[in-house]
Amino acid sequence: MPELPLSDVKVLDLTVARAGPTCVRQLADWGAQVVRVEAPEDVLGGGERRHSSDYQNLHRNKRSISLNLKTPEGLGVLYRLVDWADVLVENMRPQVKHRLGFDYERLHRRNPRLVFGSISGFGQDGPYAHRGGVDQIAQGLGGLMSVTGLPGTDPTRVGIPVADLSAGLYLAVGILVALHDRERIGEGRWVRTSLLEAMVVMMDLQAVRYTVDGTVPVQEGNHHPTQIPMGCFRSADGFINVAGPSGRLLRRFCEVIGLPDLPWDPRFDSAAKRSANREELNRMIAERLRTQTTAEWIEVLDQAGVPCGPVLQMDQVFADPQVGHLQLTAQVESPDFGTISILRNPVTMSVDDRTVRSASPRAGEHTESILAELGLTPEEIEALHGKEVI
Repeated sequence: MPELPLSDVKVLDLTVARAGPTCVRQLADWGAQVVRVEAPEDVLGGGERRHSSDYQNLHRNKRSISLNLKTPEGLGVLYRLVDWADVLVENMRPQVKHRLGFDYERLHRRNPRLVFGSISGFGQDGPYAHRGGVDQIAQGLGGLMSVTGLPGTDPTRVGIPVADLSAGLYLAVGILVALHDRERIGEGRWVRTSLLEAMVVMMDLQAVRYTVDGTVPVQEGNHHPTQIPMGCFRSADGFINVAGPSGRLLRRFCEVIGLPDLPWDPRFDSAAKRSANREELNRMIAERLRTQTTAEWIEVLDQAGVPCGPVLQMDQVFADPQVGHLQLTAQVESPDFGTISILRNPVTMSVDDRTVRSASPRAGEHTESILAELGLTPEEIEALHGKEVI
């Protein structure tokens, strides 16, 4: 089989929780040689969430070394790993890496070609830099919770850790850019983002409605904030998402649902009027869509070229024929769980795309083999065991 695109890239993974591992997962999926550094199990008390489906999905395609970085010997092994690596990724509080002795400035002097990737809660400096950050805090501070939920209800968190996931994805893109740039300038860069930065930028159209237009977005529930009509409506047996906001789509949509004159109604004959009268417009549409089942509406709307789709629970998602066709899961053999199905990378390429190749490793599963690759002798490895460094 051909080598994967990142098979020549060596990554040192010092991440915890979700945002950092999400970044490293992107690199590991495309073939990067990832070594995950974990504290010895007696320090971790068995490993963080290791026996969860979430952990198994986050840390596939990696090797694991147990290493106590609070000892001089452990830090010495880390420095040898830094000499080996092309990329280091961490998502600790900004001051922690300085205290432990592996901040960017120190490691850049040791390995100038190292690309150093960092995710923090709120940034590497500034008034909140010292704070610990988690996804929901970023969702609130970044504005997402203020626009999520039904109009007039309490702020609502999104049902997935979107700040964590987007920060990890943004950092992965930044690392790939820095690796490309390293070929031009000959040295690595410090690539950094935060949950807060990623969350504010992910607000996208809602953010620029304020920065450009001066509009403070509010909750719109299941309807699009600016494109009308576009949203979620009850059908005779469930719910359906539809999108027919303007032009031919609006005319086709209204014709199919039995409101052919609506686009020329003086209350709705422009985008501004549809926005001003959105409650009345949505009420009229809702009355029509309740008259047939979701499947019946999808059939006729699809024939008319109007974007639409059902609202599914997770079991229904994986039973959907298109999801099945896309083969979004892959099976791996886990030493602890047997055969399990986890999510593959959603990007495919025209050549080999084996983005899921191995299960998440046991804590320290590859410690001795990695140390041997770094040149340590059996006696030196045994001495590290004796000092509880590994």
